[in-house]
Amino acid sequence: MKDLGEAAYILGIKIYRDRSRRLIGLSQSTYLDKVLKKFKMDQANKGFLPVLQGVKLSQTQCLTTAEDREKMKDVPYASAIGSIMYAMLCTRPDVCLAISLAGRYQSNPGVDHWTAVKNILKYLKRTKDMFLVYGGDKEL
Repeated sequence: MKDLGEAAYILGIKIYRDRSRRLIGLSQSTYLDKVLKKFKMDQANKGFLPVLQGVKLSQTQCLTTAEDREKMKDVPYASAIGSIMYAMLCTRPDVCLAISLAGRYQSNPGVDHWTAVKNILKYLKRTKDMFLVYGGDKEL
C-alpha cells in the first residue's frame, strides 16, 4: 500500500485544514461550477434565496396537456435535482428545504417546478464558495 499523504479532494469535495485552530473545511465549489455549466446556468444571474418568497409549488402546476409535455420533454429535471441533492448531502444543507419542495414533482414536473430548480441553481451560483467548517476547541 502506498501512502499518498493528506487527502486534498475526496469524491469531488475539497478539504481545507487548519490544524492549529482544529478546523476542517469541506467545499464543493468546483463541483458546483460543473453542475452550473451542465444545466446552462453558469451565465445566469445570481439568486438571493434558494426558495423565493411567495412561490408555491403544487400538483396543479404539473403537466396536463400534450403540448406542455412536449415543452418539458428535454428538460433534465430529475438530473438537476440529483446533482443538487449530492451537494446538499455533502456540504450544502442550506438548500435542503428547496430540494425537498422541488423533488416532489420529479415524475411530472411543470414549467413552474423547473423555474424553482433553476432558482436553486442561481442561488448556488451566488454561494458556491461557501463551505462547511467543522472544529472543536478542546482535545478529547
